[in-house]
Amino acid sequence: MQTELMMLPAPDEMYDALVRKDTSYDGIFFTAVTSTGIFCRPSCPARKPLRENVEFYASPKAAMAAGYRACRRCKPLEPAGTSPEWLKPLLDEMETHPERRWTDEDLRARDLEPGRVRRWFKTQYGMTFHAYQRGMRLGKALGQLRNGAPVTRTAFDAGYDSLSGFNDAFRQLAGLSPNASRDAEAIMVTRVLTPLGPMIAGATATALCLFEFMDQDRLERQFRAISRRLPGPLAPGRNAILDQVEGELERYFNGDLRAFTIPLHTPGSDFQQAVWRVLREIPYGETRSYAEQARALGRPEAVRAVARANGDNRIAIIIPCHRVIGADGSLTGYGGGLWRKRWLLDLEQGRRTLSVRKTA
Repeated sequence: MQTELMMLPAPDEMYDALVRKDTSYDGIFFTAVTSTGIFCRPSCPARKPLRENVEFYASPKAAMAAGYRACRRCKPLEPAGTSPEWLKPLLDEMETHPERRWTDEDLRARDLEPGRVRRWFKTQYGMTFHAYQRGMRLGKALGQLRNGAPVTRTAFDAGYDSLSGFNDAFRQLAGLSPNASRDAEAIMVTRVLTPLGPMIAGATATALCLFEFMDQDRLERQFRAISRRLPGPLAPGRNAILDQVEGELERYFNGDLRAFTIPLHTPGSDFQQAVWRVLREIPYGETRSYAEQARALGRPEAVRAVARANGDNRIAIIIPCHRVIGADGSLTGYGGGLWRKRWLLDLEQGRRTLSVRKTA
């Protein structure tokens, strides 16, 4: 128990995260309220408890061992970002019939409040429900066009009543006409649930090109950067690369995988490419300072430039920028939050054990 407590942030920092309902601390610690006997995630929407009524734990197991039961609202026993029960029937139907165009009236007919659905998709995917639908339909359409399907048939298969409507929507998504896009490749985007909260993954048919924490302010900037550097559009969906990402991450978080084999596509300047390549050479369980990284690159004077290139890394964990620390051994900037960085280093250095289970 003492070892677990040593891995936690300071109590005042944790309480402040609780007050702010900061999702970047989900998985880092759990909050137990003595007056209710319940433990929660830091981001739980329940009312803020008084400071004197709060205890902090490093894991659900520790909280339950102390006699607390799991909150029914934030469900701390499930991976953060798990699809809520009230939404799962809709998600299942969308998966089965991606061509269907859902209206607010359709949602209300299923006792779903459109505003609630819209907020969930905006939080989890960075886009509205209707934008997500369009992306699904047009991503599928792009695949059909690449396989030689006629534009007219593809448009109607995607649920469009007219070619003009399909053409307009397609240009907005891909920046190209349907005919001109036959050589373009969609970047399929999906959420991946991890012990540190949901992450967004984007991949072509051959390589992963985006993997970021969902709560980052810079996620939209990363989407724009990917769109500028790769010719294909971003579209909700899955492919074999994303399946491989999930499988390898599960093994990594269970402590069974030390080196990822996922093919990566990391467009950037020559200098950025070199920095990211050197990052991947830092062994599992070890750390390196920014100065050491600059020397490994053969550019000992470029410490600040190396730090900037680390910050521009669009593939968290797999390109392990969390393994770079200050020259004095202190944790320094990390886009996913310093306590995620500490969590990952604790995992890799054997100070944290975790069993991960898949959840829909």
